[in-house]
Amino acid sequence: MPAWAQVQPSQDHDTSYYESFPKDIIGRVFVSKKATSVQLQNPDNASRFSYEPNTPATMGAGITYHAVTLNLAVGFPAHAEKGKTHFLDLQTHFYGRKWTIDLLGQFYKGYYLNPRGLGAKDVNSYYIRPDLHVTVIGGAAYHLFNWDRFSYRAAIFQDERQKKSAGSFLLGGETYYGIIKADSSLVPPSLSGQYSQRGVRSLRFFKIGPGAGYAHTFVIESDFFITASLQANLSVDFVHQAGGGTGSSGNRVSLTPGYIYRVVAGYGKGVYNINLSAVGNSMNLKANTSDDKFYINTATYRLTFSRRFTPGPWLRNKLKPVDDLLP
Repeated sequence: MPAWAQVQPSQDHDTSYYESFPKDIIGRVFVSKKATSVQLQNPDNASRFSYEPNTPATMGAGITYHAVTLNLAVGFPAHAEKGKTHFLDLQTHFYGRKWTIDLLGQFYKGYYLNPRGLGAKDVNSYYIRPDLHVTVIGGAAYHLFNWDRFSYRAAIFQDERQKKSAGSFLLGGETYYGIIKADSSLVPPSLSGQYSQRGVRSLRFFKIGPGAGYAHTFVIESDFFITASLQANLSVDFVHQAGGGTGSSGNRVSLTPGYIYRVVAGYGKGVYNINLSAVGNSMNLKANTSDDKFYINTATYRLTFSRRFTPGPWLRNKLKPVDDLLP
């Protein structure tokens, strides 16, 4: 005997592992902190010192619909004792089914030395470098092999929900161009005897190379989750150094490691989600004539509360042009 039934829409992933809500709107409020720091280390001295920007924490709100996310935030007052930092920090993180792409455009001026008292004449003050510039432009792209069972978006944007634990290997590459520049030596005069990078005023670099990694989401009793990923890369670096104590100005080509990490822990129940996330990127640079190291570390920390909304008939009709553009 014949029988008829509705045709179910085809799925592009295994719905027993995660479900998607492409036609829902995700609204969120968040508090975040992001910064790009510079660290120095040499082989004979295991300790590092770190230049930090005086960037404020921010509070904001945002929405996600389909693949489009818009977040707007305002900053809290910064600490005056740490000097002034002027910055433009542009970051785009694209999390698709099969690819994750990170793009950076960071321009910072004005840093202080952490911890308090290090390099300063007064142990109760910060050593301030208003002349220190840091610029980083570039990006990374990685392919997810187990994309039909693992979702980055479930943890980051909450427009999907990971139902069972799963992970994926990643393979891709990264490329960056950057500048670290100051009017005088990056090493404070009071520390010049401890670091062989004394006299180095600037580094200009270009990095390119392959990378691989792994990401995994642990689902705990269906509502709690922890997502962690690490992408390690080995890049070919072309570095031009200006100034130097043990070495002189010049160029160097070397191989250096780096990594990108993401950690998200949260709780999701029904249409609500709350999570704490950290996303960071570490770049390693070598000075001109030795293995003295410079590090550029980019990090974003965020506490997010979100809710998923299903549009009604009127709003659904208004959103139809977006649905047609982004099926």
